Amino acid sequence: MKLDRAQVEKIALLARLDLTAAETETLSTQLSNILNYVDDLKSLDTSNVPPTAHAGPVRTPLREDVPHACLDVEDALRNAPDRGGDAFRVPRIIE
Repeated sequence: MKLDRAQVEKIALLARLDLTAAETETLSTQLSNILNYVDDLKSLDTSNVPPTAHAGPVRTPLREDVPHACLDVEDALRNAPDRGGDAFRVPRIIE
């Protein structure tokens, strides 16, 4: 399939692209090559290929959920720029 100049100009208009004459010619060739490649792919027999969402198996690595001791208040607040008792003090952002 060969896209002509008018088709490429229409695509450029829809995409809000301002193309030069040279860019229009280049894109005409490139888009035509892409469409020809898609036509080649359509001719392949994929009846025995199951539909997939990913090319390879997806694995989610998990680790054991093991509880650990938490920090004590003094360690947690040691580097706090501002402290209010046993909590972080932050600037007010809501009036």
